Amino acid sequence: MASREFIIYYRGKVVGGIYDDRLLVKPVKSAIRYMPTATYELPYDGAKEMLLVDELDNKEFLVELFNAMYEELPTPKVKKKK
Repeated sequence: MASREFIIYYRGKVVGGIYDDRLLVKPVKSAIRYMPTATYELPYDGAKEMLLVDELDNKEFLVELFNAMYEELPTPKVKKKK
C-alpha cells in the first residue's frame, strides 16, 4: 500500500506533517523543550529528522505545542508568478 503524507500548517506556517500514520513536527528548540523525551524519526528516506508526537488525543497539548513552536517557524516564501 502506498504511503500517505500530509503537511500540517498552523496559522500559515508548516509545523510538521503526518507520515505513515505518524505525527512528526519540526525539531525547533521550543518543540524539543516541550517534548524532551520525544524520539527523532525520518518522515521519509532522504529527509531531515523530525520529532515524533505521541500525545495525539490530547488537544490541549497539541495546541500548546503548536503555539510554542509558532514564533520559531519560518514564514512561508512567496512564490513569484511566471
